[in-house]
Amino acid sequence: MEVIAEQIGDVCLALISSEFLVADNTKDFKRKITPFLESNAKIVLDMSQLQFVDSSGIGAILSCMKHLSVPGGELKLCSVTKQVRSIFEMVRLHRVVDMFNTKEEALRSFSE
Repeated sequence: MEVIAEQIGDVCLALISSEFLVADNTKDFKRKITPFLESNAKIVLDMSQLQFVDSSGIGAILSCMKHLSVPGGELKLCSVTKQVRSIFEMVRLHRVVDMFNTKEEALRSFSE
């Protein structure tokens, strides 16, 4: 599991470089995403490589949102695969976090 981040203006674009975000790797994900959460108020998670997310993975994403919401930050998701989107819709996560088809759309949404 890698989290590859790049700064685009005042937004951090973080790619989750893994096919799965599940109980086996959520601690690793949280450890790797935390430095970006602490140094950025606006984060876009690029989920284009994820094929499956379980309840632990959903919890890790919600934990990121909670961490950012305290200082007034915001988390958005982009490039969510069809399989992962269906899981998010089943648990209604799509009503809690903004999801965009492309990273460009997600980045633009911060300036609207």
